[in-house]
Amino acid sequence: SLILAALFLANTALALDAPPVNVGEADERPIVRTVRVSGTVTSPNAAMLSPSVGGLVAKLNVDAGDRVEAGDVLVVLDAELQALELRRREAELRQIETALADSRRRLDEAERVRSANAISESEIETRRATAERDAAALAAAQAAVQQQRSIVGRLSVKAPFAGVVSQRIAAVGEWVNPGNAVVELIETDNLRFDFRVPQEYYEEISLQTAVSLASDAAPGFSADGRIIAVVPVKDPGSRTFLVRVEANNEIHPGVTPGMSARGILKVDAQRSGIVVPRDALLRYPDGRHVVWIVDGSAEIPVVRERPVETGLMFDGLVEIRTGIHAGDIVVTRGNETLQEGLQVSIQ
Repeated sequence: SLILAALFLANTALALDAPPVNVGEADERPIVRTVRVSGTVTSPNAAMLSPSVGGLVAKLNVDAGDRVEAGDVLVVLDAELQALELRRREAELRQIETALADSRRRLDEAERVRSANAISESEIETRRATAERDAAALAAAQAAVQQQRSIVGRLSVKAPFAGVVSQRIAAVGEWVNPGNAVVELIETDNLRFDFRVPQEYYEEISLQTAVSLASDAAPGFSADGRIIAVVPVKDPGSRTFLVRVEANNEIHPGVTPGMSARGILKVDAQRSGIVVPRDALLRYPDGRHVVWIVDGSAEIPVVRERPVETGLMFDGLVEIRTGIHAGDIVVTRGNETLQEGLQVSIQ
């Protein structure tokens, strides 16, 4: 600001023994209320995978902790019995095809000699019925072969999405029925953070509410997030509702589903106020809160003590409700040992 620039110019005339200080400017801006919440890291997809047909487990290609891609074959069932059944049904199909060809041939012969009265109408109808029955049997046999081929093609369990195997349930040599889980797979990309938020904040939180994320289980992780869902169903026991968040940037590799998570929801307080950097505020044991401001009206900058009443803290700032004005220059570093009217050197 112009005031701050003028102070730096005046600073050139300071004595060398003036204590150095860093400064900032009191600013008027919308006030944000921070809501600290705890939650859990969750996966967008978690599945207990099972075969759609029964069979003997012949091969397990994965173990707990293995990373897999979508389409990878995780479990293979023994194909011998189903392959034998497929060959049996294909043989039946060939027999029915032969029978149908013969019945159609016999019907054609009867139709050719019909005009010469060399065959009775009842015989012709019998041959026609036989051909129709064989045609129906052929359609059924074709469907049976197609069904068995589908079964043979489903003797493996594939990963429906990329993820990590959290547990291997079946063992080689074990018989599994359709629907029996053999592997649990959890997606570890695009993780979500589920927070239970006190019900009194429900009207104030929306998809536009800013969020900061962290996890005690992964100390190196911090990220900004975006709310993707506010679930209005409240938990009657805890009087909370669900807020689901995704990270805006890449998630730390140490963050995995099931870990604890911390969030800071930045809720618009629906008002503006004066804020200063948090380091500008001094707290004393007697309960006083003080901010030192720089008086630039003199030729050489001096500091003045201002008792203040504080409000909310957010984003490294503290709200000052009384005691200073927007545009005041406040000391942010070197303010611990200042005295009223002391000349200072602005760094």
